[in-house]
Amino acid sequence: MSEPDPVDDAETPVPAVGGTDEPTPPARPRRLSLLVWLALVVFGVDLASKLLVVATIEPGEDIRVLGGLLYLTQARNTGAAFSFAEGFTVVFTLVAAVVVVVIVRTARRLYSTAWAVALGLVLGGAVGNLVDRVFRDPGFLRGGVVDFLSVFGPDGRYYPIFNVADSAIVCGGVLGALLAFRGVEFDGSRSGATAPAD
Repeated sequence: MSEPDPVDDAETPVPAVGGTDEPTPPARPRRLSLLVWLALVVFGVDLASKLLVVATIEPGEDIRVLGGLLYLTQARNTGAAFSFAEGFTVVFTLVAAVVVVVIVRTARRLYSTAWAVALGLVLGGAVGNLVDRVFRDPGFLRGGVVDFLSVFGPDGRYYPIFNVADSAIVCGGVLGALLAFRGVEFDGSRSGATAPAD
């Protein structure tokens, strides 16, 4: 009686995860580069627009555009976005610095395109306003942020004066809140699910 041939382990097929013969899908790429590039674009546009406003528009001057839908002006804001809580400049400067650090640390595990966009907008806006608070008068950590967009009326009559960084922070924050509400994680999956959400 002949003995059976030994089984060659090298040729033994290994079943895929989940008991199917389909190969495991490749890992999702990190979205760090998207976050960084978007943050750089927001920061660059914000910085360029502020430099242009400071060089061409006098403080308190109002330039009517788009038939009065928008006014360009120059104002200094010592509060948060859209001139909220003025007088807490140092506090908001430190908060902005913490936000930047948290986003940078989070970026290492970021695989969701939508989260990369949200955090890129917030990061670029936070850095843009942080630069003003650090380098503009009246001093370090107390500098006034340059605001120049007033809608529906001059001098923030109907809506607080804001800038590009403020808009990016708010848009990124709203998108981030929506993603969190839908249960989308930083890796692109949904809470309690295994399939990527985006």
